[in-house]
Amino acid sequence: MTEAWNQNLLYLALLLGLSLPLGTFMAKALEGNRTFLHPLLRPLERGLYHLAGVQEDEDMGWKAYAWSITLIKVIGLGAVFLLMRTQASLPLNPEHQANAATDLSFNTAVSFVTNTNWQAYSGETTLSYLTQMLGLTVQNFLSAATGLAVLMALIRGITRRSATGLGNAWVDLTRSTLYILLPLSLVFALFLVSQGVIQNVSAYVHTAGGQVLAMGPAASQVAIKMLGTNGGGFFGANGAHPFENSTPLCNFAQTLAILLIPAALCITFGRLVKDRRQGWALLAAMTLIFTGALAVCTQAEVRGNPALTRLGVDQVASQAPDAEQPGGNMEGKEVRFGPGPSALWATATTAASSGSVNALHDSFTPLGGLVPMWLMQLGEVVFGGVGSGLYGMLMFVLVAVFIGGLMVGRTPEYLGKKVEAFDMKMASIAILLPCAAVLIGTAISVLNAGAVGSVSNPGPHGFSQILYAWSSAANNNGSAFGGLSVNTPFYNYGLAVAMVLGRFGVFWPVLALAGSLVQKKHTPQGLGTLPTHTPLFVGVLIGVVLLVGALTFIPALALGPIAEHLALR
Repeated sequence: MTEAWNQNLLYLALLLGLSLPLGTFMAKALEGNRTFLHPLLRPLERGLYHLAGVQEDEDMGWKAYAWSITLIKVIGLGAVFLLMRTQASLPLNPEHQANAATDLSFNTAVSFVTNTNWQAYSGETTLSYLTQMLGLTVQNFLSAATGLAVLMALIRGITRRSATGLGNAWVDLTRSTLYILLPLSLVFALFLVSQGVIQNVSAYVHTAGGQVLAMGPAASQVAIKMLGTNGGGFFGANGAHPFENSTPLCNFAQTLAILLIPAALCITFGRLVKDRRQGWALLAAMTLIFTGALAVCTQAEVRGNPALTRLGVDQVASQAPDAEQPGGNMEGKEVRFGPGPSALWATATTAASSGSVNALHDSFTPLGGLVPMWLMQLGEVVFGGVGSGLYGMLMFVLVAVFIGGLMVGRTPEYLGKKVEAFDMKMASIAILLPCAAVLIGTAISVLNAGAVGSVSNPGPHGFSQILYAWSSAANNNGSAFGGLSVNTPFYNYGLAVAMVLGRFGVFWPVLALAGSLVQKKHTPQGLGTLPTHTPLFVGVLIGVVLLVGALTFIPALALGPIAEHLALR
């Protein structure tokens, strides 16, 4: 299917082309420099600081910064939990949705606060409009803003010399939301409405034929769910629902929105560290891994299912076994989009921490389903979430320079800061803790009869369903493989713990690392300094990312999608 490959090329060209202007703008906005939005938004920004009693020039140490981020998340968790538990008696509930169960409320609150947006429910049958707007949509903004804030703290840790402060968490949260997330979401929401995505607070429509058409303020939530790499759908079908994803153009734009901010942040990073080559090197590493994953997923889905070919279901393919099946693997795909756009969305949504879907990943071919699972297991650093993807990739950068330092026999350095034992411990914790949560959670699940009972397919595919769920939760993605009944106390509480570890267990070590780096003096580059902007270093970085993913998860993947693929041959 030539159209699928052409679309992939167009997607990559637009993604990289838009990254430069957006990344430049974000660097100015996050540093508080004047932008074209300042005449309108700067008075509002000052007013918000005054109301909240925030001193704009106050500098926080890493512990104060981390506790501030944690506080906003704890408050958000309590707010979403209470909304879900009391929504039956609150306004904006025309369908009289009942209060959600305690375990589901806890799981959902943790999910949206951590930017995971894992959903063990269908929004149109479970949540009121008030819960969707005041609870989930607000957290979509705040969870993305906290990712940007932590990234800014890490960048200051790298660029400042012999200091103690990492900036002000409340200022970083405000600027991230006010100058970046809100304006982009407003423009994108208007575009979505123009394409037919609904935005109302009307009661559901009951047709004469007995059908029920769910209504609601979908466009405003969809805009930030995509741009903020949140992914939680207003409807249970997520991006496969026509009221949430209305046209092929809308589908392409939403797919582009998933990676837009994460890709642009590489440009932002280069400008803030005063070396644009560093940003381009990170963008190159991410793009190369993403392109390879996209090629594998696309090829697997457009060629179709070899088992169907052998059965002669597709006569054209059966006459030429090596040829592509006309239409590709349409199982679990929205007929408006087909396998090409579905493979692109699946790759983008799991390269980021989005988790939105426009097709059922459970119905992908084994190799097609392996790609999104493996991208999550890498730590979602191939672009990754807003802010979190880049600070996650920077942890791998430190590992790469550490390995390079060992090879030449000198203390490793990154951008003039020596990388020492404490720094490597924090980077290792940030990289390995989500991996441990995935594997331990999967092991417990396969030993638990109730958890195994939630599987819809026995054998390797059922194992993939469980492995995918824990990979999604621990890496704050939120997409579901499908076919696994997760609205149970075991999975609601268990996956919530994995989400907490995947978010708090990463940004706390990152901020501790930033607090260590900010105190160090700047070390001038010498003849033995490893350049971190060259094609060679890009290759080393890619190797480190792939090596960690391979060593950690290949045994588990061999029991799931790889075994299933071999069974089809």
